[in-house]
Amino acid sequence: MRGTFRLTRVMGIDIDIHITFFLLLGFFFLLLGFNGLVLILGVFFFVTLHELCHSAVAAHFGIKVKHITLLPIGGVASMEEVPTKPYQELLISLAGPLSNVLILIIFYYPLIAILGKETLMYPFLVITGQIKYTGQFNVLAHIYWINLVLAVFNMLPAFPMDGGRVLRALLSYRMGRKEATDAAVRLGHIFALLFAYLGIVYGHIFLLIIAVFIYMAASSEGFQVQVVETIKKYSVKDVLAKDFVYTNPRATLSEILAMVFHTHQEDFPVLEDDRLVGFITRREIIHGVHERGKGASVSEVMRRDIPAVKVTTHLNDVQKLMQEYNTSALPVARSGKVIGVITLDDINRVYIMASNIA
Repeated sequence: MRGTFRLTRVMGIDIDIHITFFLLLGFFFLLLGFNGLVLILGVFFFVTLHELCHSAVAAHFGIKVKHITLLPIGGVASMEEVPTKPYQELLISLAGPLSNVLILIIFYYPLIAILGKETLMYPFLVITGQIKYTGQFNVLAHIYWINLVLAVFNMLPAFPMDGGRVLRALLSYRMGRKEATDAAVRLGHIFALLFAYLGIVYGHIFLLIIAVFIYMAASSEGFQVQVVETIKKYSVKDVLAKDFVYTNPRATLSEILAMVFHTHQEDFPVLEDDRLVGFITRREIIHGVHERGKGASVSEVMRRDIPAVKVTTHLNDVQKLMQEYNTSALPVARSGKVIGVITLDDINRVYIMASNIA
């Protein structure tokens, strides 16, 4: 995600923070001073722990989490693939909120001993509307009860919250994944409109921001599942062009640019003695020209880690590989010989055509 930088690495997972997070720190510093900074840092410590618990359960099922991004509205764990088995999605989704509940249980009596019951319970009584806010502020008590807010908010039965994924997992036992996703997406839109209404009526800008985030994230989730369900019956052989152009490691970027201009291809297998030794995509071409000039050779900028796929590989699997290797194209091989290139544009074209004729 743009505007993020690496904060740390835990359990082999990069913890990234978005630059807008500092706006939140500044706002709470102006509002509450040093206590505001401690409050936000404490809250996001537990947000990170929440996401790490999701990641740990996902790893148990063999699903790798690439990174966790901390945003002003919470955390997002980016998984290489979405769990398709209902029980896996159910357990992964429940892990985060359960971690917040466990924190409430584990630290309840120790904090009563340190702060006293009246001080510890004050934020809870305010949150539940049992008493009015009197300005009393204990940062530890507020951080502690934020875990309750995180657990309850994340269990709302709508995307993109954990509750939406729990709902989809449960519905998937009785209906198709697409239908279950559509139901959770619709609820996500309803909650987004509700938060927007409350934000406008009560003048809470933060609720409006949450409403926009929920609506966009729910729509994105629905679209991703729609794409997967639409293209799952197609494989590489259904879209592979008969003609393709390849290059060699000694070619210059100037020659590659000429090939881009005179063909419909922007990504090229790099062959030597009919053997795949690399792959150069539009991204490497552009970066290579800017950093090394048009006289640089293909071998200086090509990628050597991109694997070839087979003609029988399903488009869903091709898409996963593209995400894993952060590329928009892959070489295609048969019996060890490169026979073409498949691109993300090819997959998108299949989706557009198939969805329109369905």
